[in-house]
Amino acid sequence: MEAVPPRARGYVACVALSAASCLLPLPAARAPWWATALLAALYAACEHVVHRRFGGTFYPVLLAGAFLLPPPAAALVPLPAAVLTPAGRPTALPRRVWRAAQPALAVWAAARVHDALGGRDAVAGADFPEALLPAGAAVLAFCLVLTLLDGGLRAAAGTAPPRRAWRGLLARSLAPVAVHGLAGLMMAVLWRSPYGPAAALLVLLPMCVSCWVFAQYDRERAAHQATIRALVQAVDIKDGYTRGHSERVGRASVMIARELGMDDERVETLRFAGILHDVGKLGVPTRLLRKDGPLTDQERRIIELHPEYGHEMVRGISFLGEARAAILHHHERLDGSGYPYGLSGAQIPECARIVAVADAFDAMTSTRSYSRARPVEAAVAELERCAGAHFDPRMVGALVRAVRRSGWHPAVTADEPAYGAAPVARAPRTGAHR
Repeated sequence: MEAVPPRARGYVACVALSAASCLLPLPAARAPWWATALLAALYAACEHVVHRRFGGTFYPVLLAGAFLLPPPAAALVPLPAAVLTPAGRPTALPRRVWRAAQPALAVWAAARVHDALGGRDAVAGADFPEALLPAGAAVLAFCLVLTLLDGGLRAAAGTAPPRRAWRGLLARSLAPVAVHGLAGLMMAVLWRSPYGPAAALLVLLPMCVSCWVFAQYDRERAAHQATIRALVQAVDIKDGYTRGHSERVGRASVMIARELGMDDERVETLRFAGILHDVGKLGVPTRLLRKDGPLTDQERRIIELHPEYGHEMVRGISFLGEARAAILHHHERLDGSGYPYGLSGAQIPECARIVAVADAFDAMTSTRSYSRARPVEAAVAELERCAGAHFDPRMVGALVRAVRRSGWHPAVTADEPAYGAAPVARAPRTGAHR
């Protein structure tokens, strides 16, 4: 929610009104106010610590509220945390409203399901395994509501096409929330035990350890991103004529992968492949990358080594997965006329066929100091003309559909002269790009 569009603001307002309606039966709910206040304070403290130290959201206390309290009271538990947790400017108000309304609706639904299945009586009597069924159903309801609301926000904000806005959200959230739900159930049982709320706090210690473990994983991913950014910046500095090209190829690769229905993990791998496809240029002499005019045959053979150089550079980076094959083979052609190995057809890895289309498309639609960009439709027509010979028709079709639905903004590299400055005369390079 960096810049909240009007549709997203309206969506957040509707969710907030729905959450407020869940609180209307509160006076008749006969809620234990001391328990509601204690759980709300505990959840706010946990959220504050988790956000500052680890990132992410801490659900055990929230789900314990769903297992212990009537639904309207359970919906109150996340509200203090939303008020106290820092929210960035200039979207502080929408963020706070969302952070209050979304978990309030989710925990209200979980509490309703838990009550309907007799879960509160099972918790009070510490009846196992009878308490597991209503708790499991409540966790599933909690996840479903979170998924529905998150997907709706993505669609309203325009960050994902409506038909794909909910894809993968439930699968990604179900396992971690189930673990949090089990911890919440343990908290609820201990809370109702003779030892009281103090014993329930013991459950939080192993959960904090698990949050630390996940935070380490997130830091590792951040280190991966920093490594990739450093490599891309090095390529951009060395070959200024294609500055920004790698990021755009990564974006186009993601568009193709999503259009083909790939899962989020593979989409991320394709993004890495697109961003790093030209990293091997670091091994090519700068004089060749910046040479005016056509290359000699010997110079072209040196340039054509860059996929192999790139593959050698990233071969030891395990998190890249199949992106390494895309870096090596993105200049192969379907008819076998490409390089470095002259692979053809299905011999070319699928990820490399995706990056090849994304690479050619951006090369044709980007303005550089030595060539003018083609219009998007002209570039699409050229891709379709070469489909079946140079490019995989399936990948071309996916990019064309994605571009016609979402649009594409041709880019100008940073080395292009400023408006009004006289352009430097350069002989055109052989081929669409190097």
